[in-house]
Amino acid sequence: MRVNTPAVGCGERIHASRSFLLFIPRFLCPRFPDPRSRRARFFARLGRLLLLCGCVAAGSGAAKAQLNNDAFFGYSRLGSNLFAPNTPGLNGWEGGLHVHVKPFVGVEGDLAHYGLGANDTVARSTAFLFGPRVTLKAAGFHFFGHALIGGEHSASNPPAGIGVHVSNTTYAYALGLGADVPIVPVFAWRVQVDRISAPTESPGSATHARFTTGAVFRF
Repeated sequence: MRVNTPAVGCGERIHASRSFLLFIPRFLCPRFPDPRSRRARFFARLGRLLLLCGCVAAGSGAAKAQLNNDAFFGYSRLGSNLFAPNTPGLNGWEGGLHVHVKPFVGVEGDLAHYGLGANDTVARSTAFLFGPRVTLKAAGFHFFGHALIGGEHSASNPPAGIGVHVSNTTYAYALGLGADVPIVPVFAWRVQVDRISAPTESPGSATHARFTTGAVFRF
């Protein structure tokens, strides 16, 4: 006796194959990435990268805008006979601190010492000055002028029978101009020229000049 088996249609075969796939573990089924999802992920990552770069640039600009104060230290050269007669031009160091108070205006403190390398008969001089500074900025350069007043102390202790012992303190002032040349955001190099004097001590033959150059740290 022959039993007729009903024919299975094409749609039923596809349905059966799909049902069979449900029993295949996922790790055996290859996953082909959707080109649209890959493109979306790429642009999402690009957007995050651009946002990060923008935040860093904005932070850097804000940091630069806040670098209004500075500290300085460098070499300084003093004119001859400035604080005592028969004194040659003196080498020394100078340090300063400037604090921003208002737009273009700040206060500055300055300490300098002269006489490095000179013999024992030459008086060593220390100047301590304080006053206002006006600063103009352009393309990272800082141009400034200051008017400082304070005191000066000179002293010498030559060997017995050679030279004259000197020890005096008097008031002094300095009027000067300078420029800070940018190197990196927080460092610059300064060149400065002053007219400096101690009126009660400077002889008529004095050279009332001071040249200074050195490193600047901005904060």
